[in-house]
Amino acid sequence: YSTEALASGEEAVEYLKNKPASLVILDMIMDPGIDGLETYRKIAEHRPGQKAIIVSGFAETDRVKEAQKLGAGQYLKKPYTLEKIAIAVRIELDKAA
Repeated sequence: YSTEALASGEEAVEYLKNKPASLVILDMIMDPGIDGLETYRKIAEHRPGQKAIIVSGFAETDRVKEAQKLGAGQYLKKPYTLEKIAIAVRIELDKAA
């Protein structure tokens, strides 16, 4: 895979306005700036159907479920293993667009 790491939700939104991504991995809590849910919401405005994995150090919350209702897929609780993220990536990439 080819990856791109971005420092904030705002940066991710701007990046994805001009460049496509097969998959986005978002942390629910990103400081400073907008959180994972708001980031995904803004991304979906420009790229409806954008595939995404949500990660968080906290248990699944209503905010995670809200992101999933908007189109985000797998949820991983931190800490996660390389195997778990690899499985989540494969599941999301295998989904029909």
